[in-house]
Amino acid sequence: MAPKVDAPETAELIELFKKIGLTQSKAAEAAKSPKSAATLRNIIESHDLVNKQLDDKQAVLLATLAVQGNKLGDAERSYAVDAILDGRLKTTDQVSEAAKYLDAHPTPVNDADFDLGCGVGFAVTAEELVNRVRDYIASSAHTGWNNLGVAIGGLKSTDLRWANPLELKNAVESAFTEKFGAKEAAKLKGKEPKKEAAVKPSASAEQSAASSSRSVFSEGFLGHLHKVGENPQIHPRLRDQHLAATKGVVHTRFPPEPNGYLHIGHSKAIFVNFGYAAHHGGHCYLRYDDTNPEAEEGRYFESILETVRWLGFEPWKITYSSDYFDQLYELAVELIRRDKGYICHCSAEEIFANRGGEERGPRKACAHRTRPVEESLAEFEKMRDGTYQPGQAILRMKQDLESGNTMMWDLVAYRVLNSPHHRTGSKWRIYPTYDFTHCLCDSFENITHSLCTTEFIASRESYEWLCDALEVYKPRQSEYGRLNVTGTIMSKRKILQLVKEKHVKDWDDPRLYTLIALRRRGIPPGAILSFVSSLGVSTSATNIQAVRFEQTIRQYLEGAVPRLLMVLRPLKVTIENLSEDFLLWLEKPLHPKVPELGSSKVPLTRTIYIDEDDFRLEDSKDYFRLAPGKTVGLFQAPWPITYVSHATDSATGKVTEITCRAENEGAPKKPKAFIQWVAEHRASGSPVVVDETRIFHQLFKSENPSAAAPDFRADINPDSLEVVKGAMVEIGFWRLAKKAYIDAKTESKKRTDAALKATAEASGPVVQGAPTYEHDDTPKATSEQLVGKECIRFQGLRVAYFAVDKEAKLASLVEPENFEAGRRDGDFLVLNRIVSLKEDSGKST
Repeated sequence: MAPKVDAPETAELIELFKKIGLTQSKAAEAAKSPKSAATLRNIIESHDLVNKQLDDKQAVLLATLAVQGNKLGDAERSYAVDAILDGRLKTTDQVSEAAKYLDAHPTPVNDADFDLGCGVGFAVTAEELVNRVRDYIASSAHTGWNNLGVAIGGLKSTDLRWANPLELKNAVESAFTEKFGAKEAAKLKGKEPKKEAAVKPSASAEQSAASSSRSVFSEGFLGHLHKVGENPQIHPRLRDQHLAATKGVVHTRFPPEPNGYLHIGHSKAIFVNFGYAAHHGGHCYLRYDDTNPEAEEGRYFESILETVRWLGFEPWKITYSSDYFDQLYELAVELIRRDKGYICHCSAEEIFANRGGEERGPRKACAHRTRPVEESLAEFEKMRDGTYQPGQAILRMKQDLESGNTMMWDLVAYRVLNSPHHRTGSKWRIYPTYDFTHCLCDSFENITHSLCTTEFIASRESYEWLCDALEVYKPRQSEYGRLNVTGTIMSKRKILQLVKEKHVKDWDDPRLYTLIALRRRGIPPGAILSFVSSLGVSTSATNIQAVRFEQTIRQYLEGAVPRLLMVLRPLKVTIENLSEDFLLWLEKPLHPKVPELGSSKVPLTRTIYIDEDDFRLEDSKDYFRLAPGKTVGLFQAPWPITYVSHATDSATGKVTEITCRAENEGAPKKPKAFIQWVAEHRASGSPVVVDETRIFHQLFKSENPSAAAPDFRADINPDSLEVVKGAMVEIGFWRLAKKAYIDAKTESKKRTDAALKATAEASGPVVQGAPTYEHDDTPKATSEQLVGKECIRFQGLRVAYFAVDKEAKLASLVEPENFEAGRRDGDFLVLNRIVSLKEDSGKST
């Protein structure tokens, strides 16, 4: 508990803080928290700041450091103090970033790296700011003024985060006005609001991508890609055949390995590949890169298609690398015949040594590189027929050992694996590698733009070498920067450890950043696409803090979901001057700024529940909610209530019930604050009691869990899951839940019918002669893939954004539409917190 402002020790601190330049109010604010006040005092005394004649801005920065950097070591904090005093750190944002940087990078500090990470020396003129913002907005897929917050958030992920916030906001609003017209005019373009009308989901991602001529797909990195047919070929006939096959239409592909669940980083790859094709009126394949039967499982195939569709995209065709095993084998034989491939029997250790070993010494060819072509052909046949065990023989490409590019050092093309394949069964005992398969499958499918992340830049030379060596059509590979969210992990191996060791419940645990986990948490797919789009696409990797991602979600949900009265930790209130049978029905809007969402009716009775946090026994000048002797308003109620008395638990001293008086006579008092509430009215089922409310915090304590010692598990936050039982929500929840579920099913069926029709029209093998399997278990588009309980989302007023968890049992969701929604016997209501509210930081007042 913070010391009272008039306590002697607090008065002493305030006087000390004023001596370094803080105003009375700032000094009092700095003295409120014992921990940060002690830190600031230590900073002042250890650096003799009282005698250094600081200006008021530096004083504020030091106070900020005391709050943000109270966990820093003395050496790191002293470094930050020096950076403030010498003028390197000029803003509170820079100080906050410096605290994070120094927490992750203890002394000795790399000055240049610190300056870069904290915006030291950043400068931008007003003209430069306007031009950069204009270019960013032009190259992003924003569709209107509703994306204003997302755009500002995206720019703050660049070095413009160090620009003056007001100037940045003004520049963004100016760019939006140029692109979308005046804000007021933009609002008038919408339809007239209709009470209880369904809010239509945003258009599919393909449509939204194709609707804007000036978007992330037409400018910047993606806007400068080659046109169809412009990628050079070793023979003109290959280009002609390619254009004849594609008819000049863009063809892309999303080629995941089906050995795990997709994560947030994959959302960018999906957005880029499907979105680029859609923007240009082209096609995008979903191709499963299933060349490693030892790691593949059926559940991953199903999940990948479901996730792609959930994000709003529909594959033009679903293919597999295994569709082309026969053709790939024939081309491997042809590679050997051309003396561009050979069978090698070296061990992994021998290959590593021949490539220079640990010392990076001179490279040398292995003894098998010069073996006769016929001998390699015979050995390859033996590999196919099962003569060799894994590791005893491999097919290597005969590339360029003198190249400075390690991806040209005779890569492996085929290896032996004694594992049956999920589609081809036991037909094959040899399987092609990614380096052999990827470019040739792109060639078979006439991919016009092979889009991948920058870690494959070095592979481009090998990609093109193999196509030219076999004289087949050569797609153009182009690389963009990958998306990383800090403070979490993406490694499949590490996530599997977390699951097996029960640190998380499963791959869809909402604390993870797999896409199935984000879906279960309740994050709308549109929010993820908005986030990715706002970041733009370039060759630079994007490293974004989880808090920035959550801010985008907040902005997306702000105008998209209804708001319900909710108390997280209920405290009973009896209004003594109301009769036992008092009942007043109140109609309230589900969103004050979105009338299309409709309204709900809630009862007001003698017994209500408020949140524990909205009552204090000890009042203070800066506290405006309920306390002894105080009056507060009830949100949407016609009159306020005034405290009369309270009861406590004799054993714990905890307040168990409050008695209040309704100020319902004469002129109503105007309260200084309003609190949320729900009423007890058994006849209508009010309130809705939530069996479990799950509040998720960051799974890891730092921004870089992988750097923890001895491993990432040491960084796990033991308090990452908080379960609250007995929260209460207004009865409008039931009607909202059923409507959201029915609307989602209707939209899902519409989308799925269209997808199945398009698939039927695009049927047929991509390559003449490609096999079709009688046991083909290719995942199919279904309506069920797009509908889950997470589609029921709402804002608990002044609490957070919530979604229903998949473990919830709500019988009324599957009842006929004309049945009244409500709680049934056996129901179990579980809510997941999607994200907190911006207002949470100020709720203490």
